[in-house]
Amino acid sequence: MSRNVEKFDGWIRGRFVEFNTALEELYYAQKDRANVDGVGDDLKKAIFDEGNGFVSALRDEGNTDEGFDSAFDVLGGLGLWLAALRRHELTNPAREEKSPFHDASALGMHIGASIGIVPRFATSHLSTHNAAVNGRPKRFTSLKDERLFLDYNTCGIFAYKRAADALMRIVPLGVSHPVAPTLFDDARAALEDVSKWNEALFAELDTDRFFFSVRPYYKPYRVGRHEYRGANAGDFSGINEIDLLTGLCRANDPYYSQLLVDKMLFMRPEDQASLRDCMRRRNFLDLFLEAAPTAKSEPWFSKNTAAFIRVLDAHGKAAAQHHDMLVSKFIEKPSVALDEVKLSQVTASGPPLPVLLRSLAMLRDLRMAAPRTDIPTRTDDVARLKAMIA
Repeated sequence: MSRNVEKFDGWIRGRFVEFNTALEELYYAQKDRANVDGVGDDLKKAIFDEGNGFVSALRDEGNTDEGFDSAFDVLGGLGLWLAALRRHELTNPAREEKSPFHDASALGMHIGASIGIVPRFATSHLSTHNAAVNGRPKRFTSLKDERLFLDYNTCGIFAYKRAADALMRIVPLGVSHPVAPTLFDDARAALEDVSKWNEALFAELDTDRFFFSVRPYYKPYRVGRHEYRGANAGDFSGINEIDLLTGLCRANDPYYSQLLVDKMLFMRPEDQASLRDCMRRRNFLDLFLEAAPTAKSEPWFSKNTAAFIRVLDAHGKAAAQHHDMLVSKFIEKPSVALDEVKLSQVTASGPPLPVLLRSLAMLRDLRMAAPRTDIPTRTDDVARLKAMIA
């Protein structure tokens, strides 16, 4: 780690957090908590001036010989700073054709292109690859609700990764293998942990604090001329590997394939490679259905199929929780009070809220194999498989 990198990292973990926290307290004390205009301008100026000094030094240094991990970490710090500038309305892609932060854009595009990911902070910067110093990972603020949000999300992401790992280990064995039920059970248990963390988030996270003080750091912003959507908790390969291996979602579905294309560069390169590998595999639902005519009377079939179905049910439950509990409570309901201008910029992914909610409902129903006539869910196939072992 170079001296410039070390100083920037220390600032991101220290004064940067203090500035953001102070601003959040000012915003939250207002009658209109969504307003940031004309509030704490001295703090906003300090965030920009101090951060820009570190960023300019890093741009001049180049950071080209420190290795992937260092470059990725610098990109995360840079991305957090740019996200804070966006949150405090020092930049807004709706009123700009290009980023006003030239040194930051140059540094971000240099690093992003060299390591194969988007030139902004991604979910992994605040979850799976967020190194703690003295027990504290990097965060935007010191608010309790941001800590809860990030810690529980990270637990959920790792649970999804455990489930995906267990399912991938079945691929070379085959669905009829005697060990397959054990691996299906491992995946189910991990997915049940996802539900546990969803429930904890639902119970403990304060709705207003999340909506007004945490969510705004995940808005889109420009790097150079391009507008990049905000980081999303689903920007890792594990959840999609589960979708594809189970057969609940398919890569040749135009809606789902667009989702994969949109998120690919928001994932670390090893996740990108893992997802591409998964996309060429046959799914388990099709394999069970193909085996059924000749194997449904065999002892392995009922045992392995039952274990697989428990995975489907657990995955569907977690998907339903995410949409019906978390998205509803923490995004949809509090958005009702916003005026039209602020409502148009609520979502991290960019599209208007009603469009986002429809898209998330489609994804939920695919993962639940719910009956729908407008999208190709696997509801009939899952029902047929369940009937074979009833």
